[in-house]
Amino acid sequence: EGWERNAEHNDCVIFSLEELSLHQQEIERLEHIDKWCRDLKILYLQNNLIGKIENVSKLKKLEYLNLALNNIEKIENLEGCEELAKLDLTVNFIGELSSIKTLKHNIHLKELFLMGNPCASFDHYREFVVATLPQLKWLDGKEIEPSERIKALQEYSVIEPQIREQEKDHCLKRAKLKEEAQRKHQEEDKKEDKRSNAGFDGRWYTDINATLSSLESKDHLQAPDTEEHNTKKLDNIEDDLEFWNKPCLFTPESRLETLRHMEKQRKNQEKLSEKKKKVKPPRTLITEDGKALNVNEPKIDFSLKDNEKQIILDLAVYRYMDTSLINVDVQPTYVRVMIKGKPFQLVLPAEVKPDNSSAKRSQTTGHLVICMPKVGEVITGGQRAFMSVKTTSDRSSEHINTRSKRMEKLEVDPSKHSFPDVANIVQEKKHTPRRRPEPKIIPSEEDPTFEDNPEVPPLI
Repeated sequence: EGWERNAEHNDCVIFSLEELSLHQQEIERLEHIDKWCRDLKILYLQNNLIGKIENVSKLKKLEYLNLALNNIEKIENLEGCEELAKLDLTVNFIGELSSIKTLKHNIHLKELFLMGNPCASFDHYREFVVATLPQLKWLDGKEIEPSERIKALQEYSVIEPQIREQEKDHCLKRAKLKEEAQRKHQEEDKKEDKRSNAGFDGRWYTDINATLSSLESKDHLQAPDTEEHNTKKLDNIEDDLEFWNKPCLFTPESRLETLRHMEKQRKNQEKLSEKKKKVKPPRTLITEDGKALNVNEPKIDFSLKDNEKQIILDLAVYRYMDTSLINVDVQPTYVRVMIKGKPFQLVLPAEVKPDNSSAKRSQTTGHLVICMPKVGEVITGGQRAFMSVKTTSDRSSEHINTRSKRMEKLEVDPSKHSFPDVANIVQEKKHTPRRRPEPKIIPSEEDPTFEDNPEVPPLI
């Protein structure tokens, strides 16, 4: 995972990487770098648990190597890094100062950091390094002056034996510390074995009488898991405090021991959390007598609108949550929504129709809107369409009724007005055409009362 994560800016290709950062990864050994990343120019490996410089000799293009805050005790295996210009070994455990002679082959090496190492406290440490590595320009962040190098070369024959003696003393101390650390490690292993092989009641010894009497009681058989959980938690806390309060020297072994302890505490915490999850009872949604409960385990906001026809539930679901993680179940008396496996259940104020209910998500806010029609009310789409068709068919009759009402309002009593009503005149002409009474008024020639007046022109 670390390789892929560091290669994400290089199209996930690690073979052509030129810069790689693997700091604080709890790495204890260097492996595969010289095979997988031949083109590396910068390599960050600080704050790990690396005990030996290895498997980097094939990195011919490497210019900067950072191995600060590791467990390195000797400089070695860097001859093949031909382009190495900067080497950082700050705060390691290098006591063999003479091992810097292996860096003579790195002709491009300009900067070296050895501060925080045991060798940095040796007498004439700086003079020895300056005289041994003529290509070096900077040591521990301080520039090397030409006069300083000349003086170091003049005193080199006297300084070298003193450095050798200090190295021997350091090696003897390290051997004793290693033996002591190994002995402590064996004692810890024995304690762990005793704890794992302790009596089945969890004590260092087994009291047969007390155990049998406790087994006879039902209360002991039904002891809750929470007590065991609390006791284990207290034991872990006590062990942790004892470890951190115990004085120890700063050595490679103590750093490894700290890492092991932290891993152990992490595993114990994971086990306790898993047991805690298992002990947690399932959420009760419906009681034994069939009564639904109000539950909001996802802890999301919601609003409920109740009108004459339907009930609308608005759930403030997270905007970018995938809809596949939401499951809606509408029942006549309650509605249940599962959000990422967590139930939201609400008892409804009235009985609804589950088959006619609908659930939609807002495209802007992501809220889940559930519409639930009440029993006895009809709000479906088909019936809405039927009602609209019915109103359309009755428009003509309604229009006639309104028109007739309007005509009645326009009929005015002429006796109440002194001026002629033009509106009534126009309406009478429209509604009483002259063609209808003409057949009755026009006389026929066969009528005996007919008189033909020649001055009157004939009707066309």
